Amino acid sequence: MTFSAVNARRQSVGVFVSKVKVGGGAPVAVQSMTNTDTADAAATAAQVAELARAGSELVRITVDREEAAAAVPEIRNRLQTMNVDVPLVGDFHYNGHMLLAQFPDCAAALDKYRINPGNVGFGQKQDRNYAQMIEIAVKHGKPVRIGVNWGSLDQQLLTKLMDENSKAAEPLDSRAIMHEAIVQSALLSAARAEELGLARNKIILSAKCSEVQDLIAVYRMLGARSDYALHLGLTEAGMGSKGIVASTAALAVLLQEGIGDTIRISLTPEPGGDRTREVIVAQEILQTMGLRAFAPMVIACPGCGRTTSTVFQELAQDIQFYVRTRMPEWRVQYPGFETLQLAVMGCIVNGPGESKHADIGISLPGTGELPAAPVFIDGKKVKTLRGENLGQQFKDIVEDYVARRWG
Repeated sequence: MTFSAVNARRQSVGVFVSKVKVGGGAPVAVQSMTNTDTADAAATAAQVAELARAGSELVRITVDREEAAAAVPEIRNRLQTMNVDVPLVGDFHYNGHMLLAQFPDCAAALDKYRINPGNVGFGQKQDRNYAQMIEIAVKHGKPVRIGVNWGSLDQQLLTKLMDENSKAAEPLDSRAIMHEAIVQSALLSAARAEELGLARNKIILSAKCSEVQDLIAVYRMLGARSDYALHLGLTEAGMGSKGIVASTAALAVLLQEGIGDTIRISLTPEPGGDRTREVIVAQEILQTMGLRAFAPMVIACPGCGRTTSTVFQELAQDIQFYVRTRMPEWRVQYPGFETLQLAVMGCIVNGPGESKHADIGISLPGTGELPAAPVFIDGKKVKTLRGENLGQQFKDIVEDYVARRWG
């Protein structure tokens, strides 16, 4: 992790979720969630494995009914058979206290529980159900994410704060009270968990909203008023570019301020779409901010009237695909390769300069330029490529560089 462009991280208590450390100075972790029916153990295990192989360091699964709870140990066994060792997080709402009590093998197989204090009951039932879930977590030595969501906020707490605000000499607006209610719900729930015996280093907090400014405001408050590890995510971010932009806008501000220990990008996939997209977006946010390195970066210019040829676009796409394809083998053979930076540029204007900044860069000829492509390695021009097979020649150069530098 580098801090050249990022403020010092907020100091939080470290929480171990199986082998993954969250908070306590550890790198910001990436997590995701399945959308399979958890009762279908084969389908769920397959998607967990897919997410883990894409780079998700924790994977959450829905545990919403008896059939789902009963399937959790089988999911764990299937993952072990596939040599997939990723922490499993159980997502509980409404009936989690019953499921954890009735299915102790499920409680033991999960690596962490996610509890929403707004969805565990009402009044005395809420206190009793919440206490039961925390006590089971203590018994099995499991960490808990106390996940407040503004769509299912504790209405009793919100009403109380609204009433108090209405009597104040200078009342705040309703949105500010909503923010306070979210933060108080998280902190009061965490304090109650500690009273019940859950250690501070077993607690992660989240306080999710679906609006960017609300999320930023709430996490700033939460970060200033506690040292618990924090999970970041814009809830119900949406589909496609909207979801990616909204999540990035919110999380980038908080991460830049050192707030956040683990993140999830809650993208709505297209029908039949790839669930791993949310993992890749999370990785790209952290990598472009200089917080972590997951995969070689391919820098490419957007193109303009000087680049009427599509050669540079095709090469950039080809190299991006090539790098992704080679990553599994490189990960085994060449530890550290993730920091590799490649540049594929389209003309002489910025091509040589950008290529010199990358580990390896190629500047392709633009409109009216000579049909030659200079290649730069570690800031120095080493050769000029010509001919029809520029792509393969460049790949050979990349392969040789990776082997020499990290082999």
